[in-house]
Amino acid sequence: MEFVFLPAWGLGNAAATLVGQNLGAQQPDRAERAVWVASRYNTAFMTVLGLIFFILAPWIVALFTSDPEIRRYGINCLRILSVGYPMYAVGMIVIQALNGAGDTRTPSLLNFVAFWTMQIPLAYWMATSVGMGPNGVFTAIVLSESALTVLGVMVFRRGKWRTQVA
Repeated sequence: MEFVFLPAWGLGNAAATLVGQNLGAQQPDRAERAVWVASRYNTAFMTVLGLIFFILAPWIVALFTSDPEIRRYGINCLRILSVGYPMYAVGMIVIQALNGAGDTRTPSLLNFVAFWTMQIPLAYWMATSVGMGPNGVFTAIVLSESALTVLGVMVFRRGKWRTQVA
């Protein structure tokens, strides 16, 4: 899965650079357009890969193990996580855009909220109390990543990043 994310992270880094350059050139509108264009490209890329992972999950997992129980968990993991790829795609770009604007506190805070206060407790609750087992953990990842994206987009749309002083 990391190989899937590498190009997406690269696009996020490019968006951060474009935001920083355009803000430095006093062109915040152009910086914002760059973020939404990068988000669209990243979403298209990650959606296609998500579909491929969802469909080919049994064959991908079979490359790594022949144990039926591990294969079942691996297939479920790939399929559940791949559903979140379009949301991850936007989140990667928006969070990096905030970093590129010089606002490193907000992305750190958003990541803390999404992962430490949401993902970990939600994963535990879904795996144990709800009885979903490992699928609860995988689902919690998708839900917390999606929440991070929604929060990131909300912060980005507020526009404070346009006047951020690095």
